[in-house]
Amino acid sequence: MPEAIEIQLKKGALELCVLALLSHQDSYAYEIASRLADAIGMGEGTIYPLMRRLQGDGLVQTYLVESSSGPPRKYYRLSESGRKTFEGQKDAWTSFSGAVDQIVFGGAE
Repeated sequence: MPEAIEIQLKKGALELCVLALLSHQDSYAYEIASRLADAIGMGEGTIYPLMRRLQGDGLVQTYLVESSSGPPRKYYRLSESGRKTFEGQKDAWTSFSGAVDQIVFGGAE
């Protein structure tokens, strides 16, 4: 896949992926970045600004957890608004990706 297209696809899906991960369990930014790097090859540097934006938008809340290997870790969890946003984005993604699949693989006219 051409690199520019791949980057744009990843950027477009990044917020949805972060919200999805947090819908399953609370997590800290480095753990989220690691999971996204493994799953879709997304770089760590893109996660921290996104996490700050999600917090500023009220979609996530934070709390500190003591760590035996260093300073306390800032954990993120979905707020009620974040859960509603995730459900809306998930529905939109399902509809959009299904339509794209139909065009690409189903020979839609």
